[in-house]
Amino acid sequence: MIKLGSLTYQQLKEKFRIKSPWDLIIIFVLNILITIPIFIIAHHNFITLDWAHHVDRVLLFLFILIIIQFILRAMRRVTLISVILYLIFLLFGTFSGTYNFKTVFEDYRSMMYTMSEDPYPQDIIISKLLPFPNKSKILAAVEYQNPKIRNFAISAINKHFKDVKGYYDYFTIIQSFAIFKEINSRWNYVSDPKGHDYIAKATESLQYLSGDCDDHSIFMVACIKSIGGTTRLIHTKGHIYPELLIGNKNDLEHINYAIKKVLFTKESKNKPINYHIDERGNIWLNLDYTAKYPGGPFMNEEILGALTLD
Repeated sequence: MIKLGSLTYQQLKEKFRIKSPWDLIIIFVLNILITIPIFIIAHHNFITLDWAHHVDRVLLFLFILIIIQFILRAMRRVTLISVILYLIFLLFGTFSGTYNFKTVFEDYRSMMYTMSEDPYPQDIIISKLLPFPNKSKILAAVEYQNPKIRNFAISAINKHFKDVKGYYDYFTIIQSFAIFKEINSRWNYVSDPKGHDYIAKATESLQYLSGDCDDHSIFMVACIKSIGGTTRLIHTKGHIYPELLIGNKNDLEHINYAIKKVLFTKESKNKPINYHIDERGNIWLNLDYTAKYPGGPFMNEEILGALTLD
């Protein structure tokens, strides 16, 4: 008889044998419940290989599934204790405001949606860019501390997306989207005087919500900065537009879902979310006056300069 250490082959066979179909079903269900949050954690922390159709993530999920299945079958007598500890962990997270049942669902939902509806990176912003034109005038025009600018921003926030739930970690970004919606739905493009580059202050643009691309950009970043958002201006050939800091790729999964399935469903239907990645891996969404939704198509893809408004 074959022996492995102190266990015979027959004893090993008996140890890993599932005694009834119900045992098999229960262990499989528990496997799925345990695998999903572990997969989400692994997905967020392991390097993305960017294989076609996300095959790398599919294989990662199957690998975790098989390992957990093996462990549950090998330790079926203590499986109940493991499940109880797992549920206690999520319950504790629910009451403490950390990782909980709802977070697991939202992470998994956003991740799966992004795997089927990929955002689209146009290019990578590098640190060696040209000096930003009219930098000092633009910085002076971004009057984000002016009460009129903040009042306009608050009015937009109270008008749009006020009842959106489930994005507590991204409430400033959602509020920034409300400002974007209000400005872009009302903005009237007006050219500068011929032969002159007129830079309007944010309070000037507030009066009529009119001006050219740099006026729109200044007004947009001033309003968003007044409520705590992080923005920057992008200079291309003959054009300036604003961008909003989203975070990293994990944050983009949630924001991608929010834009396409909750906030801008009609405007973004069957359209990609365009974004830039800077040299630190930060993701920025386009908020140009030509965009109908955050992350809309870029008017000009060639980037000459970037000005971050910290």
